[in-house]
Amino acid sequence: MLRNLSIKTLYGLALAEDEGVGTAYEYYAKRLVLDRWLKGLTPPRQILIAGLPQKYGASLDFIQLAAEFDARVTIVDERPGALDKFEGCLARAREKGWFPDLVTSTTLVVNLGQIGELNGQFDLALSSEVLQRIATDQRSAYLFGLRSRAGALAIFCPNAANSAHTNISGLSGLYLDELGSLFRGPAARVGLIDMPPFPPGISRTEEQREQAASGKMESAVMFGLNYYARMERFLPQPLRRRQSHIVYALLANSGDE
Repeated sequence: MLRNLSIKTLYGLALAEDEGVGTAYEYYAKRLVLDRWLKGLTPPRQILIAGLPQKYGASLDFIQLAAEFDARVTIVDERPGALDKFEGCLARAREKGWFPDLVTSTTLVVNLGQIGELNGQFDLALSSEVLQRIATDQRSAYLFGLRSRAGALAIFCPNAANSAHTNISGLSGLYLDELGSLFRGPAARVGLIDMPPFPPGISRTEEQREQAASGKMESAVMFGLNYYARMERFLPQPLRRRQSHIVYALLANSGDE
């Protein structure tokens, strides 16, 4: 079971990645999904982060998850710059006291579509903002490689049905049904999350982001966002299809969810 961290707390991770409240909200929404799912699985001891985000952040929310399970974590990507960015974000987070004892390792791979060639076995594989940047004809190979290397996997990527989000972010995405077609079997789950009640593309200066970390009004807003995020899944499905930022898929290979 994951700790009950708030959007306010996760905002500290977002700041370490030079991101803002939108990223903290995303991290909270993903934790809600993962917490419900992971309760039915054996706690992971070896975690693979199977690619880093294409543009936003450095998946420090997954690093936090690994820290809570006291798991070893391996991070792979085919872009040296992305791995350098991750190391910088990790260092800034550690300067602020996050995950001081976590063991991490990074690996540069040639092609994420050939991730099945990676050495080692993992209890859980995670990726966010990755699948959409893999060539369409290599996505099945990427997912098959993860299924051969990990007992469970969770994939998050931009929702192609929300054109406002994808146009502003400049990212491509997958539709919910498109993602579902890649995950077959009774143990697979797909869904939609990350529907913040503010428009995408809001930017702030570094000073404004830092002020938000201590401002009373901002704290009150983030407190309210915690409850809103928990209510997302009860909103009408057609609305969620259009407005959610993220589609996700979860799969436990053993079927012991």
